[in-house]
Amino acid sequence: MAEFVTVQKQAEHPGVAVIRLDRPPMNALNAALLREVSAAADQVSADPEVRAVVVYGGEKVFAAGADIKEMATLTKDEMAARAGELQSGLGALARIPKPTVAAITGYALGGGLELALGADRRIAGDNVKVGLPEILLGVIPGGGGTQRLPRLIGTAKAKDLIFSGRFVGANEALQLGVVDEVVAPDEVLRAALEWASRFQGAASVALAAAKRAVDEGVQTSLDAGLALEEELFASLFGTEDRSIGMASFIENGPGKAKFVGR
Repeated sequence: MAEFVTVQKQAEHPGVAVIRLDRPPMNALNAALLREVSAAADQVSADPEVRAVVVYGGEKVFAAGADIKEMATLTKDEMAARAGELQSGLGALARIPKPTVAAITGYALGGGLELALGADRRIAGDNVKVGLPEILLGVIPGGGGTQRLPRLIGTAKAKDLIFSGRFVGANEALQLGVVDEVVAPDEVLRAALEWASRFQGAASVALAAAKRAVDEGVQTSLDAGLALEEELFASLFGTEDRSIGMASFIENGPGKAKFVGR
């Protein structure tokens, strides 16, 4: 049984699962928690009932960063042996082939922000602080921050945050594109659940293909990305959802199909 991470299906939001971080007081991301995040990501990925995923750290904090006490005594060789697991755990959300949203309260710093960067969308409370302060510890982000943040907001803006290690408030984070929506602190989870709920009846196989096309395509050349899109587009013509969607469009117009996820 997991100690720090749970997967909670939402009766009032069918098809949505919440990956809940719970390691008081600040959800410090130690090795055990990251292993549990990876296991939770695998669980929701494999569950056909789950159509979208919310990641939430609770009302007070998303995750204030890695567990520095756990890291402080590690040697170079010891960290080299653990770095892959660290990066894999913090990148777990990016591997979920379904729409994901990080519901950010309080702080999302260092590894906390890196975890959130793996989501497809980030919704934050208007009192949050986000940042990658690893440089202030004499290291650099090691959980994907130097790669995902530049792809999200551009190289120059990402370098400013990574080089300075400064904390960014909600409004600046929104302007920079680090987060996508800012709401009142007590509305964060509700807003995330509402966003995730829109995919409850969506064509899940096509959504997975769209996510793969975008995520893999932006990391390669335009020609390679177009080739991947072509392959994925054609593959969907072998699905039940494609048959259902096109037949429904012809008979009833757009937006009325009842997809089955196959």
